[in-house]
Amino acid sequence: MFREIFSGVIRLSRRQALCLPALLAAAPGPRWRCQEVQRFAAPEANQGVAVDESHFYAIGNHAIAKYDKKSGKRVTGWECERGKPLVHLNSGVVRSGALFCAHSTYPEVPMVSSIEIWEAKSLRHTGSHSFGIYIGSATWVDFRGAEPYVTFAHYRNRAAEPNRDPRWTTLVQFDSRWRRMQGWVYPPEVIAKLGDYSISGGVFAPQDRIFCTGHDNPEVYVLSFPRGGSALALEDTFEVPNQGQGIALDPSDPGILYSIDRRKREVIVSRVRME
Repeated sequence: MFREIFSGVIRLSRRQALCLPALLAAAPGPRWRCQEVQRFAAPEANQGVAVDESHFYAIGNHAIAKYDKKSGKRVTGWECERGKPLVHLNSGVVRSGALFCAHSTYPEVPMVSSIEIWEAKSLRHTGSHSFGIYIGSATWVDFRGAEPYVTFAHYRNRAAEPNRDPRWTTLVQFDSRWRRMQGWVYPPEVIAKLGDYSISGGVFAPQDRIFCTGHDNPEVYVLSFPRGGSALALEDTFEVPNQGQGIALDPSDPGILYSIDRRKREVIVSRVRME
């Protein structure tokens, strides 16, 4: 009897041992979470938002406004007529006292893109790096060290180029002189959620991750660079109170995410954390 019982325990243990790798693979890891903290009215908040230590910048197609982070009071703004010279601003980032914004001629085809630059203090337009007709429509820009990274989007709607769709959307790394170094495509699981649109926002996040958004889905995709190959890896997806569009992380507190509600023309402040 003892031998039979002992043998059964051994057999059960062996079956459990065989299943252990699958069980470990299926075990859920830490997940990102988002909780809304505050909202500010910002009529310009149609495309994205950027943020620095003391202000946030609401970004529209061809208008930007600077607001105090604590009070939400409007400080100054910049605007031009459509196409004179800008058409469609997207995500922005503040770096070393300058606001950089991705810009394109969306929905015109062929796609023409540039990175536009303002002095953050005064919102005086100070420069532009033109890509001309390149590999898509520039939607977000951020920096790692001195090197800029830009996503160039493709669409399945009226802005689609011949024989192109969202699968052609690419994240490109440039050197400090805007010379292309390397590039990555987005994961098929993310592309499948984009519909007729594409990647609209992105920012480098803690733990060497990328937070990115689509055009209207209320979620953020957590991506990482691959160990090999050319496709970014999807690590997590978390719900957010905004419908896609440009996002930014507070440089004074990387746990604070800024986003926009384009329907209500509001800037949303949220706390993100891993749990």
